[in-house]
Amino acid sequence: MKELDKHFDHLKSEKEIYKMWEESGYFNPDKQPNIKKDAKPFTIIMPPPNANGSLHLGHAVFVTLEDIMIRYHRILGRPTLWLPGADHAGFETQVVFEKKLEKEGKSRFDFDRDDLYKQIWDFTQENKIHMEDQLRQLGASCDWSREKFTLDPDIIKIVYKTFKKLYDDGLAYRAQRPVNWCTKHQTSLSDLELKATEQTDSLYYIKYGPITIATTRPETMFADVAVAVNPKDKKYQKFIGQKVPLPLTNRKIPVIADNAVDLKFGTGALKITPAHDATDFEIGLRHKLKVLTAINERGRLTEITGEFKDLKVLEARQKVVEKLEKEGFIEKIDANYNHVVSYCYKCNTIIEPRILMQWFIRMKKLADLGLKVIKDKQVEFVDKRFEKIYRHWLNNIRDWNVSRQIVWGIQIPAWFCDNCNEATITDGKTPEKCAKCGSKNIHQDSDVFDTWFSSAQWPSATLQTTIKGDIKKKNFYPTSVIETGWDILFFWVARMIMLGKYFMDDVPFKKVYLHGLVRDKDRQKMSKSKGNVIDPLGVAEIYGTDAVRMALVFGSASGTDIIISEDKIRAMRNFATKIWNASRFVLTNLQDTRYKIQDTILLTAKDKLELKKLDEVAKKVTKYFDNYKFSQAAEEIYSYFWHHFCDKVIEENKKRLYEPKSKEDKAAAQTLLLEILVTSLKLLHPFMPYITEEIYQKLPINNKEKSIMISSWPK
Repeated sequence: MKELDKHFDHLKSEKEIYKMWEESGYFNPDKQPNIKKDAKPFTIIMPPPNANGSLHLGHAVFVTLEDIMIRYHRILGRPTLWLPGADHAGFETQVVFEKKLEKEGKSRFDFDRDDLYKQIWDFTQENKIHMEDQLRQLGASCDWSREKFTLDPDIIKIVYKTFKKLYDDGLAYRAQRPVNWCTKHQTSLSDLELKATEQTDSLYYIKYGPITIATTRPETMFADVAVAVNPKDKKYQKFIGQKVPLPLTNRKIPVIADNAVDLKFGTGALKITPAHDATDFEIGLRHKLKVLTAINERGRLTEITGEFKDLKVLEARQKVVEKLEKEGFIEKIDANYNHVVSYCYKCNTIIEPRILMQWFIRMKKLADLGLKVIKDKQVEFVDKRFEKIYRHWLNNIRDWNVSRQIVWGIQIPAWFCDNCNEATITDGKTPEKCAKCGSKNIHQDSDVFDTWFSSAQWPSATLQTTIKGDIKKKNFYPTSVIETGWDILFFWVARMIMLGKYFMDDVPFKKVYLHGLVRDKDRQKMSKSKGNVIDPLGVAEIYGTDAVRMALVFGSASGTDIIISEDKIRAMRNFATKIWNASRFVLTNLQDTRYKIQDTILLTAKDKLELKKLDEVAKKVTKYFDNYKFSQAAEEIYSYFWHHFCDKVIEENKKRLYEPKSKEDKAAAQTLLLEILVTSLKLLHPFMPYITEEIYQKLPINNKEKSIMISSWPK
């Protein structure tokens, strides 16, 4: 029998064990030797980490939770596939790369499209290799032979195919509409990429002749094309159809009536600036008003503003107000007006509404599909409260702007004719000529897809490109569960459900498990500025990966915030030490033979009661696993192993080992302790794979599998 060392050397063992696992091929369901007859696959598609930096605690959470599920179902004997990948993360990665360029005194605008793309490609490929090593360190037992990247050619082909189908079905369209524009990064953003912030600003009451309007944005007045009033507002009825002077200009603009005007806002009269406000744009469409632009893509005022041209928005606002006051156009200023302002979620720049030609996806039909699958229970949320949030969002969904004015991403497969300006949409192949007029003078749209558009097709795309044959017939699709943070429920989960049902005519997964945000011991969000960030790989080197994994899942239910601290990780390191010492004690006190569990006739009545309790614990842990209650499962086996097995059972049986009444009584004690140890190691394995594997390899038992992960789950 191989003895356990005095201490578990996690730094040495983890590398050796993972190498053994990977070389065994057991992560691949095609090479998994313990599959039971008629067992259906258990499949998880890994949320692909962004290939633009190191893994953080949020990544460690999903790796831990998903690996727990995978290891549990693998040891049950199901064909188990955890498909890894990496995300090009379009806008986010380009932002990271632009920051890198800024440090070097450069800008994205210093390079042509192809050169910039290649630089970002090389940057992500380097990060991707580093990220894969980190996933291995965290114990991720995923099938590396099937790893995918969101910019793999076969993935792009499927994304193009989906867009073409959406276009052919009338669900993808191009239109000139208001979009959320980041003036720093000079790209449009979806509604979900905005950070809505309540703040106090000045509300300016400005006299447009006989009518006073209220606005927070006097700098846009040069693009005003009307003043709108509510037809129910009697005080303005006599002005409808007339024209009023636009301050600081030589223009007059019409007074129109529209029900969209809020009677309670300001004076009840609204300046209409279609280019710089979504509501104004809709009013402008109804009344066929022209569109003038006062702010350009760089966030500076345009030539129509005269002397204010090229000023930044906030500076221009101040100077415009000064001139309005000087010329007597300001009636009053409310300096304490509370309202919500949208900011770019990456750079904190105020978002400017702009009217641009963009590609949109009509979401109503897709949202109906997404709502129906929940109603029919084709997809179920582990935490039911998220169903209500999901339904509310889909019931209030707006069309999705999928165009991004960046280089890094999947270029939209639309070719515009230089003669007739008609768009020709393909499944990725470059057309020879315009589909409408036949001209060969065509050019591809320079915009790329919103990264979430390609990610929304990730489950089916990854399986179709890595599984031979029909993924539905082979029961790999729908996948078993999607596990991710609740903060991307709308960004990713909802969109996967909608596009999966639309394109595959089936849902992408059956269960949705959403974890919470990672917070420190004081429940504060982790941030570099607060100095409370924990590097998961750093603490894993100090305390061991098993301790980090156990700390992340212990006391953390589905959807609730995950409280983590170095003290908690240290406590789980102490638990790992307890497991090691208890195992060392049991194995040291076995005869130096390949041990076979003795016939139960040798066991005392008390021994049998202990095995009955062990069986009850195993059943309870199994039930928790089957119901996605991983925290409760961890707490159950932790409590049993430390406080019952170590503190009571081992202590009570020491005399039987050291001063036995008979050989049979000693053998019974050995049998009892070994049986509990072996079963406990299997129950602990999904949480703490490294230490359980190391101990399992030293167990002197007959018919032992090559790895604990393909042994058998306690019945």
